[in-house]
Amino acid sequence: MYILNLISQQTLNTGISFNSNFLEANVLNIVLLLSGLIYVLKQFLGSILSLRQEKILFAINESEERLKQANARLNEAEKQLVQTQIVIDQIIKEAQITAKKVRQSILEQGKCDIERLTLSSKVSIKYAENQVKDQIQQQIISLAITKVTMKLQNQMTLAMQVKIIDNNIIKLKGDIII
Repeated sequence: MYILNLISQQTLNTGISFNSNFLEANVLNIVLLLSGLIYVLKQFLGSILSLRQEKILFAINESEERLKQANARLNEAEKQLVQTQIVIDQIIKEAQITAKKVRQSILEQGKCDIERLTLSSKVSIKYAENQVKDQIQQQIISLAITKVTMKLQNQMTLAMQVKIIDNNIIKLKGDIII
């Protein structure tokens, strides 16, 4: 009250003064109206603000939970990526080892095939040489027999043939008696 009296007694430089008659100045009506308005708005706005605050807190909590889940999934995915990379590296190493083994096997098989073909070629050449030798021998023998036969036909007379036949018959009789 003391403050109100001080304010009412002093006048401002602009010529405005404080009217201490509350009923005349409608100050009481304004104060009552303001206090009622503040009371009503406080409850109304308070409930709206508190509801809004709850929604925001719920959304924040939900977002934090989703963030935790996303981080957990990210960590799991990173672990799986590392494991997958390890498996891929192992597969690559195994593939390289297998490729080396296959390459070595192919080279060894090729060497064996070359040796087998070389041996087969040598055998074939030896066989062909033997056939050629046999054919040459048979031709030489055939030519020799033909030449001897022609010489015998030219030199042999009928008396010689009879004598040879008789000698052979005598030899056969001797072989049979024994």
